Amino acid sequence: MDRRVVVTGMEMITPLGIGMDTTWEGLKAGKSGVGRITSFDCASFHTQIAGEIKNFDFDELWHDKNHEFRYLGKHSQFALVTAKMALENAGIDLESINRRRMGVYLGSGEGEFDFDGFVRDIMESWDGDRVDINKFLQVGMNVLNPIREFEHDSNRPSVHISNSFGVYGPNSNCLTACAASSQAIGEAWWTIKRGNADIMVTGGSHSMIHPLGVVGFNLLTALSTQNDIPQQASKPFDIKRDGFVLGEGAGILILEDLEHALKRGAKILGEIIGYGTSADAYRITDAHPDGRGAIAAMNMAIETAGIAVEDINYINAHGTSTNVNDTVETSAIKQVFGDYAYKVPVSSIKSMLGHLIAAAGAVELITCMLAMRDSIIPPTINYQDPDPQCDLDYVPNTSRNQKVDIALSNSFGFGGQNVALIVRKYENGN
Repeated sequence: MDRRVVVTGMEMITPLGIGMDTTWEGLKAGKSGVGRITSFDCASFHTQIAGEIKNFDFDELWHDKNHEFRYLGKHSQFALVTAKMALENAGIDLESINRRRMGVYLGSGEGEFDFDGFVRDIMESWDGDRVDINKFLQVGMNVLNPIREFEHDSNRPSVHISNSFGVYGPNSNCLTACAASSQAIGEAWWTIKRGNADIMVTGGSHSMIHPLGVVGFNLLTALSTQNDIPQQASKPFDIKRDGFVLGEGAGILILEDLEHALKRGAKILGEIIGYGTSADAYRITDAHPDGRGAIAAMNMAIETAGIAVEDINYINAHGTSTNVNDTVETSAIKQVFGDYAYKVPVSSIKSMLGHLIAAAGAVELITCMLAMRDSIIPPTINYQDPDPQCDLDYVPNTSRNQKVDIALSNSFGFGGQNVALIVRKYENGN
């Protein structure tokens, strides 16, 4: 069975706003959502900036006073609210469809770590020069909240969506680092194509803006330390880039079998036609210098889409603002696209949102869909000093009016996991 899979709903929550429309307006305007970290005291950290979500009130947006929801991590809160909005955007009446033929496949990251609780546990169980394990257990039983600890698991958002909306079909979550939500979308696409579901709720959610997340990436020297002007710190493909900026958020898409969507009179927003996934099989934190994993993923996506590289009108780059990624991604695009690489627009919205880690790919694919809808390509902001090794058309600083019929979105994760997705405009029944 090889069914066509379309997008009938989509929504996102990002550092630029609550909801797709607010975020899209900010992206088109070249606005940055990056600022100084406010969720914890970061004065002693090398990196003191991030793309935090502002004015997010879960109780106000969700309207459910379930006792256990008080302990939800940000990843679950973001996912539930975004899924609710995406289902509304898709016009799905849950009472009138077969929910056993509806599933969830997310690429969400881990939940919030109870940093304060564990610090207290360690301090109260410290015995001279070591932690007394017996005391640690006793204190932990009193200090740590079991539901909150359970919420640390990355599968919780997919479970909460299934439980909250009564979705009984396939349910999975993958955590392939920065490629996670793109991989989830690709696997949800395959789930429908092979006939295991008619509708899939897919995408991802994540937040690593907490002490352990920031210090961990600082140890890897992966984060920008340009703290003085936060809005200018994320500068993909610019020679003065010094690392990525953490962001947080969620992107959720509703994928649907084309015939099922047409039968219920759904508005079709676009069609996913290509999916490629690969492994570098190289290093945990570095891409292979030849870009072999990225090349394989893009080639696979183009092959499954059955198109030529010249059919692609826009590439949404992974574009992290790290020295290695931007150089290797540029090289990989050149090797896949040949001379056409210099003609196709390439941009990175991480310059405005920061890096949403597991949620990044879903938000970026939604951006591709909006670019097709409005014939507007969002810019790569903060691009001032070109890098000779990064010499493509990165749509610098200002959005561009240009027709987009087919777009490719790249996502490359730590560990060498690579995903490329291709979406096509759907119009006039074609």
